[in-house]
Amino acid sequence: MSRLEEALAEIKRGSEEILVEEELIEKLKEERPLRIKFGMDPTAPDIHLGHTVVLNKLRQFQKLGHEVILLFGDFTAQVGDPTGKNATRPPLSEEQVLENAKTYADQAFKILDLEKTRIVYNSEWLAELGAVGMIKLAAKQTVARMLERDDFKKRYSQGQSISIHEFLYPLLQGYDSVALESDLELGGTDQKFNLLMGRELQKDAGQKPQCVLMMPLLEGLDGVKKMSKSANNYIGIDEAPNEMFGKIMSVSDELMWRFYELLSERSLEEIAGFKSDVEASQANPRDIKILLAKELIARYHDAESAERAHNDFVQKFQKNAIPDEMPEFEMQCNSEGLALGNLLKDAGLVGSTSEAIRMIRQGAVKIDGQKVEDTKQLAEEGCKVYQVGKRKFARVTLSAQ
Repeated sequence: MSRLEEALAEIKRGSEEILVEEELIEKLKEERPLRIKFGMDPTAPDIHLGHTVVLNKLRQFQKLGHEVILLFGDFTAQVGDPTGKNATRPPLSEEQVLENAKTYADQAFKILDLEKTRIVYNSEWLAELGAVGMIKLAAKQTVARMLERDDFKKRYSQGQSISIHEFLYPLLQGYDSVALESDLELGGTDQKFNLLMGRELQKDAGQKPQCVLMMPLLEGLDGVKKMSKSANNYIGIDEAPNEMFGKIMSVSDELMWRFYELLSERSLEEIAGFKSDVEASQANPRDIKILLAKELIARYHDAESAERAHNDFVQKFQKNAIPDEMPEFEMQCNSEGLALGNLLKDAGLVGSTSEAIRMIRQGAVKIDGQKVEDTKQLAEEGCKVYQVGKRKFARVTLSAQ
């Protein structure tokens, strides 16, 4: 396998789609550092494992000798990205954006090589556009073209409001590519419309259009919705090692392979070997999951913390014989939580709320291995293992209504 083929195989690992692959190959043949753009609107202060899917890919490009441009959308964050939203998203203040950007950067450099990363803020060029420049930019696309975008199309057909400034967002993101003369832009599959806008605006500006590499969206702990803080199904990279370990171990055996493909630095061959051993009953999926938890915690904390978290988990859970497989449920609660008795009943762990109260009084109810002593305790948001007696278990993901 040639160097080009090896590089392309590494680039394609875990990716969902490359547009246009033939063009990317031609760029790689030029044997120069490509300008790899990744834009982040710092709308929240914390990074979770879902965010790291693209950051891990950027790190691969750095190892291949390319220039990574980490673009903080301090201007666009004040506009508000409508992607995936069923309502107009409120813009953030400049102070909020800059504060979040600093926290983002601190966490992103747990993955990226600081010395090989160029940090830019898109206010450098977007703020200079002014009213005339913004109008000229808006003239490059039609309303009909904007309504081809899935989220706009759905909101329009359902009679939901779309603010004029939301149409500007894809144009501003595309203009970032013109300003940076990017060769390749990375993003999630939900960003396809915005990413392709960069190609169109670069062509219009007489530049060679960027290629687009889209990474899949990582499912959260519930295994259904994409990982996000709003769905409360996330694992933050700054969370305590014990918390991270417990959350990773709560991931289903099926979803574990998705985590391995998108988050692990192990080779695809080694991961395939793990999967083959599990399918042949030569390895316990729990043990393979432990390896993943230790790898990720060692990366975002350190190896010693990973080992301690593992030991604590063994003492807390495995001695209590918590099974690998159990019924899983998704339930909703208000901002305060859900009555524990109702949750246990709905999960089939007890026959009635009165039985739940009786079992709590007997010390037979546990949440994530911790005994419940208060009969009025509320179940809180998040994914947790609920246990009644020695043999009844359920994994329940609670999310706010």
